[in-house]
Amino acid sequence: MTPAARVAAAIDILADLDIRRRPVNDALREWGQTHRFAGSKDRAAVATLVYDALRRRASAACLLGEDTPRAVVLGMLRLGRGLEADDIARLFSGERFAPAALSADERARLAAPVPDMPAFAAGDFPEWVEESLLRALGDELIVETQALADRAPIDIRVNTLKTSREALAQTLAHLSPEPTPHAPDGLRFHVDADGRGPALQAEPEFLHGLFEIQDEGSQLASRLTLAAAGEQVIDLCAGAGGKTLALAAQMDNRGQIYATDIDAQRLTAIHARLERSGARNVQLRVPRGRFDPVRRPEVADPLADLAAGADLVLVDAPCTGTGTWRRNPDAKWRLRPGALRERVADQAIVLDRAAGLVKSGGRIAYITCSLLPEENDDAIAAFLMRHDDFSILSSEEVCRQAGVSELASCATTGGGLLLTPHRTGTDGFYVAVLRKGASG
Repeated sequence: MTPAARVAAAIDILADLDIRRRPVNDALREWGQTHRFAGSKDRAAVATLVYDALRRRASAACLLGEDTPRAVVLGMLRLGRGLEADDIARLFSGERFAPAALSADERARLAAPVPDMPAFAAGDFPEWVEESLLRALGDELIVETQALADRAPIDIRVNTLKTSREALAQTLAHLSPEPTPHAPDGLRFHVDADGRGPALQAEPEFLHGLFEIQDEGSQLASRLTLAAAGEQVIDLCAGAGGKTLALAAQMDNRGQIYATDIDAQRLTAIHARLERSGARNVQLRVPRGRFDPVRRPEVADPLADLAAGADLVLVDAPCTGTGTWRRNPDAKWRLRPGALRERVADQAIVLDRAAGLVKSGGRIAYITCSLLPEENDDAIAAFLMRHDDFSILSSEEVCRQAGVSELASCATTGGGLLLTPHRTGTDGFYVAVLRKGASG
C-alpha cells in the first residue's frame, strides 16, 4: 500500500467507528480480514494512523473546523506528525487509492499558524470532563493531558521469582531495554515511528514466565500496597491477574494471596499466567456466577470464610480508565457521564466489601487507573465517612516503606498518590492505603 492509500484506509476505519461506535481493535481486525492484500507493515501503519488520529481528535477538529474522519486525520498529520501543508497535499492528491484533494479551506487551515485552542481541544479530552481534570491536575492540566495523548512506551515487570532485572536486561539486550525510572523490577522498550514495539510475547523468556508486560505505573501501584512476605492478602478485583502476580513476587512466594473477582470470566487469563510465573502462594476463589453483594446476594460469597482476617485487601477498583488513554485513545471518546456515576457506585460497594475482610491493624490498598477526583480522593473521603474505624496512611510514609520516596511529591490534597504521564512517565494511577483500627 502507498502512504496515501494507508491514509485513506485510516479515514474509512474512523468513519466506521463513528457509525458503529465499537472498540477500535474490533474495527481494525475487521478491516484486516476484509483487506487481505494488506501486509503486516501496512496493517501496523494503518492502525497507528487510526490511533494517532484518535489521540488528537479534539485538537485536529479544532484546527480544521469540523469533526469528520477526514478532518481529524488532516489535523493529526499537521499537529501530531508535524507535516507541512504541502506534504499533506501530496498524500491527499485525489489520485488512485488516495483521499480526495485538499479544498482551498483545508489547505489554508493547514498552512496557517496553529491557533489558540480551548483547554479540552489543546489537551485532547472530552469537554465534559474538564472540570474534573482541572481539579486533579490544576495548572498542569494542558501539559498532563497532552502527555496523556502521546504514545506510551512498552514496560515489562521482571519476575523476580525466576530472574533479576540485570540478568534479563542482558538476555534481552538485542531489544535495547532501559531500566524503568522508578519501578525497581521494570524494563522499558520504545516504539518505532510506525508505533510498533518489539514482539515481546514471542520471546522465550516471556513464554517461560521470566517477565510480564505491565506499565510501570501498575508496577508501582502494586509496590505501594506494602504487601510483605508472610501476609494474608486478598486481591478483590484480580481480573487477568497482573497485580496478583506482582504481589506474589513481592512477597517472595511466602504468605497467601486469595485472588477473586465478581465475574468469573475475568479470571480466565490468570490460570495460565500463574502457571507460567512460578507463583505458589496464590489461591483462586472463583465465584459460582457473577457475585454482587448488593444486586445479586443469592450468589455465594467465595470469601465468606475470610471475614476480618486479611492483613491486606487490594481493591484494584473498576473505574473509567482515564489514566490509560495513552494506550486506549478511543476509550476517551466513548466515555459518558453516566459511566462515571456507575463506576463511583461500584467503587463504594467494593470498598465496603473490603472493609469487612480486613483485620484490626490491617490495610486496604485502593487503586484506580483514573485521574478523576470523583473516583479517587472523593471515593476515599466518602469511605472514611462511612467507616470511622479506618484512617489513611500518609503518602510520605507509604512511599518510604515502598522504597520509592521520590513519589511522595505525587501526593494529592486528599492524602492519596496520583501518578501521571507527565509527572512520572507512567499511565495515570491513583493509590491510597487505609489502615483499620490500631496497628497493634
